Amino acid sequence: MSDREKRMVVLHGPNLDLLGERPVEHYGTITLATLERLVAREAQRWGWTCLCLQTNHEGTYIEYLHEYRREDALLVNPGAWTHYSYAIRDALELVDCPVAEVHLSDISSREDWRRHSVISSVVNFTVCGKGPEGYLEAVRRVIELAEAL
Repeated sequence: MSDREKRMVVLHGPNLDLLGERPVEHYGTITLATLERLVAREAQRWGWTCLCLQTNHEGTYIEYLHEYRREDALLVNPGAWTHYSYAIRDALELVDCPVAEVHLSDISSREDWRRHSVISSVVNFTVCGKGPEGYLEAVRRVIELAEAL
């Protein structure tokens, strides 16, 4: 990669703006603002900048994927859309950079409908069930992928 400053975009989906109020057994007590600070700090440790965005509107999420499809890396948590939004899956197919899927909770051990990710086949890797540390792992892994290009 060149010497210009690299940027990762982090896209959070529905209800993640209410982290800290959601069921503690799945999401812990961290707020979105705190999570975003941790993610940005981890990216900075690698010499990267980080833009974090959250929306409760699927169309806006898709617009973000279109707008940022040529960034250096994306980290996505589409929330409940993970399990059924083929529109988000289709938008992710157009992304031209490494993409990490991340979830605070272990979606594979939750309700049946949450166990399937329609986006997992179009991202580079998935990290789930590790809480905030999973986000930091995803940051490191997606940066390593991007820097190997």
